[in-house]
Amino acid sequence: MINVRREKESGIEPIWNWQITAACALVLLFVGIAAISFGPINIAFADIVRTVLGIHGGLSGQDRTVLLDLRLPRVLLAALVGAALATSGAVYQSVFRNPLADPYLLGAASGAGLGATIAIINAHGDVYSLLPIFSFVGGTLAVLTSFFISGRFFAEPQSLLLSGIAVGSFATAIQTYLQQRHSSSLRPVYSWILGELTVANWQIVTWSSIYILLALAILISISKQLDGLMLSDEESFSLGINPNRLRIIAVSAATLATATAVSASGLIGFVGIVVPHLVRGITHRVTNRNLLTVALAGAGFLVLADLGARTLLSPAELPIGVITAFVGAPFFLVVLRRRRSAS
Repeated sequence: MINVRREKESGIEPIWNWQITAACALVLLFVGIAAISFGPINIAFADIVRTVLGIHGGLSGQDRTVLLDLRLPRVLLAALVGAALATSGAVYQSVFRNPLADPYLLGAASGAGLGATIAIINAHGDVYSLLPIFSFVGGTLAVLTSFFISGRFFAEPQSLLLSGIAVGSFATAIQTYLQQRHSSSLRPVYSWILGELTVANWQIVTWSSIYILLALAILISISKQLDGLMLSDEESFSLGINPNRLRIIAVSAATLATATAVSASGLIGFVGIVVPHLVRGITHRVTNRNLLTVALAGAGFLVLADLGARTLLSPAELPIGVITAFVGAPFFLVVLRRRRSAS
């Protein structure tokens, strides 16, 4: 539509989406194999294949445990979380017509952080069994509260944005208060806030994959219609799109993906901003039809970031949020500078 016309006027030939999608899938596969192979204990690719497929001559003992119980679920969880955050970020940017929007815009991060803080403070046994549940409920309730407060969301999407900021600030204030009242719990809370995949296991991968893949399937199925949200509501109606209903579906699915990702991995910033802009820069398309590409690129980006977190200071480990912030913060400033120059 409008984007295609602008591309033609600018003289830019857009690259076919399937080529970029295939390239992102190959990069994800390569990075995933590297993440499984490298670490304090290096594992050969042939041994990985034999062990996973159950072929004779596979790994045994400690090496088998490292592969099947530690690295493989961690890489899969990183891919799921990266895909969820990147896709949700792209969708939020379309819904709010703001290229700097991220998945945590409606208070999901602050609500999940408050829920995680409550779980850590009140846990008397295994905190990691309660933390995903509390953070998921906290993130979801924060977004629902933003919906409830925003009485004019269907007429003015920016009112929902302002409600999300207010709810997020309120949840952060409560979280800070609880942390100061329970200073002994500060360290595990901060570790979770910076993002962590160290607790990844097959149980977390299983339940998070159900919600994330369901949300991604919904968003990709409506990806063509999402382009209509970048137009005015009158223009969207003229194209046969109900923008209010579409916003509900898009925000609900993106929130489900975000809340699940946060509850499984903690707060990992900048993925939802960096990856969509990277894909748009490569494809020269400001369109939601490349959401599958964005999901694959987000998965590869976070798997690579987690590999860096595990190996840069080996045997010590960096919080993955530090890696994504190190890459994302300068990228955010570049995008912001370009927007100011264009305006």
